[in-house]
Amino acid sequence: MNQILFDQAENTRTRYLGFVADGIRYDFTITYSQYFFGKAIVTCLQSNKSALLDMHDINILDVMMHSLHLTHQQAHHLSELLEAPLSDRLLLNKYDEV
Repeated sequence: MNQILFDQAENTRTRYLGFVADGIRYDFTITYSQYFFGKAIVTCLQSNKSALLDMHDINILDVMMHSLHLTHQQAHHLSELLEAPLSDRLLLNKYDEV
C-alpha cells in the first residue's frame, strides 16, 4: 500500500550559476527551501545530479565529488564558486517570505 508522507507547496528562492573551468561549461541551480535544515539543493543541469549542501559541505570535496559525480578538480572549482551564493544572507534567511 502506498502512503503519502507529505505533499506541500512552497515558494522557493533559486539562483542560477554558470561557469567555465578548464574549457568545460557548467550550469547549476541553487534552490533554498524551508526544508532540509538550512541546506540548499544544488543541481547540475548537465548531469541532472543534485545534492543538499551548505557552507560546511562545500569544504569537503569528497562529499561534492560523490554526490554530484565530479572529479577532484571539478569539485574544487565548484566549491570556490559556491562559497558566495551559499553565504548570501538574503537567500539564507529562509523564513522571511513564505
